Amino acid sequence: MTESLDQFQFIQHATPAEMDSLWATGWRHFGTLFFRYALSWHDGHRVRVLPLRIDLRRFIPSRSQRRVLNRNADMRVKIGPAMIDPKRERMFARHRSRFKHNVPDSLRDFLSSAPSQIPCEAKECRLSVDNQLLGIGYFDVGREAVSAVYSMFDPAESRRSPGIKLILEEIHWATEHDFRYFYLGYCYDQPSYYDYKKRFAASEYLDWQTMRYVSLA
Repeated sequence: MTESLDQFQFIQHATPAEMDSLWATGWRHFGTLFFRYALSWHDGHRVRVLPLRIDLRRFIPSRSQRRVLNRNADMRVKIGPAMIDPKRERMFARHRSRFKHNVPDSLRDFLSSAPSQIPCEAKECRLSVDNQLLGIGYFDVGREAVSAVYSMFDPAESRRSPGIKLILEEIHWATEHDFRYFYLGYCYDQPSYYDYKKRFAASEYLDWQTMRYVSLA
């Protein structure tokens, strides 16, 4: 497949098996808008887009990721259906203050009006301490795979690395429920703000030319 790939489509509902197939061929989605593209721009340079996934059968947290888990041992983790409500919108408003470029407008840019069901089953991972909500990660559920959609957290808690904590907890949930892959979304072949995704063991990227996954290491 050519690396000039740039496609989108609207899908109102997809089965778990269909979601697995979409993720495996590089598709991502925000709400019902599905897209995939092989090239992008970053800091004025053309970059290759790398769809990433983790082979959960081989994943082991790194030393730094174990430190994140230890640092946040006081956090309560709860997994439930994906939701949007005023509390989550307020957290998104605080979270978006972290961005200087490509600032997102609304949580609804990433989630459908019924995020737990449309276009597929989706859950949220909630982090809290003393009943104070500190972070939420949204993820989709397929038949053999799970896919991260969006994560947000209170910027005042950045020292805790809550974004990494959310991914690790979602990976843990997927492993406990016998899923094979965890899709991390896109990163670039050049240094960027997406590089944290490259630091998870057992990661693979989709080669757009062969449509096969290759070890990132």
